[in-house]
Amino acid sequence: MVKREDTQRFPCRNCGANMVFEPDTQSLFCPYCESRIDITKENDGIQEYDFFSVQDSMPGDWGREKRIIHCESCGADTVLDSTSMAEFCAFCGSSHIVRNEGQAGIPPESLVPFRISAKKAKECFSTWINKRFFAPRALKTSYYMNRLSGVYIPCWTYDANTYSTYTAEAGTYYYETVREWVVENGKRKQVTKQVRKIRWRHTSGIYSDEFDDVLVNASSKIDEGLMRKLEPFDLSALVRYKPEFLSGFLAEKYSIGLKEGWEKAKCHIDDCIRRGVIDKINADEVRNLHIRTKYDKIKFKHILLPVWISSYTYKNKVYRFLVNGQTGEVQGKSPVSPWKVAAVILLVLAVGAAVYFGYTYYKGI
Repeated sequence: MVKREDTQRFPCRNCGANMVFEPDTQSLFCPYCESRIDITKENDGIQEYDFFSVQDSMPGDWGREKRIIHCESCGADTVLDSTSMAEFCAFCGSSHIVRNEGQAGIPPESLVPFRISAKKAKECFSTWINKRFFAPRALKTSYYMNRLSGVYIPCWTYDANTYSTYTAEAGTYYYETVREWVVENGKRKQVTKQVRKIRWRHTSGIYSDEFDDVLVNASSKIDEGLMRKLEPFDLSALVRYKPEFLSGFLAEKYSIGLKEGWEKAKCHIDDCIRRGVIDKINADEVRNLHIRTKYDKIKFKHILLPVWISSYTYKNKVYRFLVNGQTGEVQGKSPVSPWKVAAVILLVLAVGAAVYFGYTYYKGI
């Protein structure tokens, strides 16, 4: 039998039942006697920590209000409160869950509270699935929605100042007039035309930029593509982390560490720098671009973002979907009707054929 560690509860002062966070009212709510307690939100003084001194300054756990469970089926580690349903995993639905003796790691500095309730999330999903143009018509009436779980997804945000030097070849278009022979109406004749060419020159320079709150998903259990499509999250709504916000919800432990997350952030930063350098060069084309960048004043935050996670079943196949717990944005996969796809292809081909034959007929006249 797995031994539970001490956890923090939020008992109702009227009936003693555990209170849970209610997105609609942004307060603790008792599902038995319907009592509510306001939660004081603190958004002043949210700190960003120096990237290189994190091991010396950050504690190793989130305190005693949370515990970690480990799913033996998919391997997900989840931090949850003492009253959360421990018999299922939010990521795979498995009931084989045991406690992981590991620590939760760097604690979250802040979070974006859930704004979308479970009821509203289901409504958003229904609207989304009814708009799937290529989905089978029967999907809208015959799917079965599985358990909907509210999960706080761990993320890193990074700040950095960058100083880059670059070299490249900048190309400028110019045109030359050339003469060539063509056959027209069975007769050979000479025509002139403009030919575009490129004049290349060496260029180099300096490019500096500042980056604020570059967001990196710290979960390996959430599809990176779907998570990106859920964005944007309004990070101005971040509030200081309080366990009250997690009552009745799950919070996943980050599986992408701070240093690995920084490498992902650097990829995004480098892409932005590359685009900025190309814009600065201001040429028609750029080739052989080489950039060397120094990163300074790197800071980070560990934050939690609200996501509703679920799946639905259609013809014995499971499709996963996510709902942004702040905005209601829905992203997921849906079945595709081959008949609808074929119909669209045929329509495009028919339109293309009509345009071609119409143009041919016009030229013939």
